[in-house]
Amino acid sequence: MTTTRAKATATDDTDRTDDVTIAYVGGGSRQWAPALIRDLALSDLNGNVRLYDANHESAERNARFGNWVQDREEAVADWSYDATETPAATLEGADVVVLSTQYDPTETFVHDLDIPKEYGIYGAVAATIGPGGIFRAMRTIPLYREFAAAIREHCPDAWVFNYTNPVTFATRALYDEYPDVNAIGLCHEVLGTRSCLARYAREHLDVDASREDVSVNVKGINHFTWVDEARCNGVDLWPLLEDLAEREEARQEFTAEDLEGESVFVDNWQVTWELFRRFGVLPAAGDRHLVEYATWFLQGGRETLNRWGVKRTGSDYRAKHWSPAESDQTTDVEAWMNGEREFSLESSNETFMDILTALTGDGTCVTNVNLPNEGQVSDLQSDAVVETNAVVRTDEVTPVAAGGFPRPVRGLVRGHVDTQETIVEASREGDLDAAFEGFLLDQQVRTLSPDDSRELFAELVAAQEPYLDGWNLEDSAVLAESSAYPGE
Repeated sequence: MTTTRAKATATDDTDRTDDVTIAYVGGGSRQWAPALIRDLALSDLNGNVRLYDANHESAERNARFGNWVQDREEAVADWSYDATETPAATLEGADVVVLSTQYDPTETFVHDLDIPKEYGIYGAVAATIGPGGIFRAMRTIPLYREFAAAIREHCPDAWVFNYTNPVTFATRALYDEYPDVNAIGLCHEVLGTRSCLARYAREHLDVDASREDVSVNVKGINHFTWVDEARCNGVDLWPLLEDLAEREEARQEFTAEDLEGESVFVDNWQVTWELFRRFGVLPAAGDRHLVEYATWFLQGGRETLNRWGVKRTGSDYRAKHWSPAESDQTTDVEAWMNGEREFSLESSNETFMDILTALTGDGTCVTNVNLPNEGQVSDLQSDAVVETNAVVRTDEVTPVAAGGFPRPVRGLVRGHVDTQETIVEASREGDLDAAFEGFLLDQQVRTLSPDDSRELFAELVAAQEPYLDGWNLEDSAVLAESSAYPGE
């Protein structure tokens, strides 16, 4: 099954093009853009990258960094970088579009985390589902509809790579606005699972293995993907996983003291092992994401979350993460360029370059992607964005048929798909009350009374109103009924 096909970009009879125009929307990115720049410098492709960002200064900084990297002796490719001032100038005639955007977390993320907590919802990440994830989607979807319309006008055949969370919502919005868009949602959670499986193969099977040696049959939705087959260099890993799941290491309990000093990204796999034991299929995302979809791990607040070895991403972390001076997770390219920090030109180990290289005519790549469902996941609705493997070759991405789920897992996944689809449908007309219906479907929100769920929704709207462009707040019956929304 071929889901999408781009324009023919090859310029000679070798079916390979080495001159690629990339439009990067959100080009002031503090993580993805510097990682992409380094990957491009080490690639077999050449071309030009146009960087657009609402904060033009940030885009200019990354353009300087890109050209600075190109001047280094280790750079083997030939790329140039320009900061552009409008989306139209950025997108016009582009072969590839990269989307990587977010709003100031000090004005958005902190509310996604702190307000639901006041109602007893102790979300671990609040980035892709739950009350905070839904509001992140509601901020993002109208903007991504605009991106889709601009792509349709300026580069209708371009390959579009979406890195923005919530990946499912954002990618679905692109297709809902422009059904012929060639958009792919990317995420590295499945890559992390493959790396972990390679480690188990090394440790327990005495196999010299890396992530590339591990193949999995993956299916689900982003951050709630599942694996029912796993092999390492042809060796079936399932007997090993069943053995490991019963060992003491897979049945650990943690306390807040045990996690003190750990990164918020710590992953002890205790949620993964528990779900594997219960349902017989292996989750393929980090525990901090899984708990937001399998919500009984959140019941009981911080103590329950910590018991499973998960550390909450708090609003203080989100605020610090926004500042390169305070965060070790945000790349400070100025420090590299002025010599304050040592720079090393290394690959990010993301799959973007593998995919792009295959699309432009050099070999075949198989990796996990997010695309509309056209049968690759047999028991989820059509057009919903799902995550499976896909085969990538010249100008073509073909998702791999992955089958369905055991009934309990299918029920969990379908519930989240219903939430996602309801929110996206509501966004077509900016119907806030219809979006509230999707909010009520969320499995975290279902723990609340009808009154509390309404007040939580209204309080989140009030806190983030400047970022909810495209939604009709004025005519909302839900807001009119609420004491948490002050109105005019």
